[in-house]
Amino acid sequence: IIYIFVAIAICFGIGYSAQIFQAHSLATWYPTLDKSVLTPPNEAFPIAWGIIYICSGISIGLVWDKQTMLDTGLGWLFFLQLIFNFAWSVLFFYLQDPLSGLIDIALLDLTVIFYTLTCYRINRFASLLFIPYLIWLTLATYLNLYIVINNPI
Repeated sequence: IIYIFVAIAICFGIGYSAQIFQAHSLATWYPTLDKSVLTPPNEAFPIAWGIIYICSGISIGLVWDKQTMLDTGLGWLFFLQLIFNFAWSVLFFYLQDPLSGLIDIALLDLTVIFYTLTCYRINRFASLLFIPYLIWLTLATYLNLYIVINNPI
């Protein structure tokens, strides 16, 4: 159970760190963008990410043993998705570069899909815990694409 708590703490730590890079642009730049009508209210984002971080932490915590991580690459996939997750905030918000954000989130989508499929062969419940993440990423990718298409870069 310690692995689950450590993994959840790591996820929230990455999320909190990314938030630091978002704060200024969320207040000044982001409100000026033409956004899709499907954009959730600002209050939904921390709730969604809180759920995603808890589910993600539980998922990797359930399969966190040295042999499984080495044999399957799950540890690397999990680490890689954390990097892409963090990088998206820096690219999209801090650098105010939606196109680079879109490229990053596409790589994040693929990494999360690979993690989910790889995990499914080892622990189906751990894999299913990534479904909320996949759903949220699908929406986020669409929203990012909408901003790229409908805003001058």
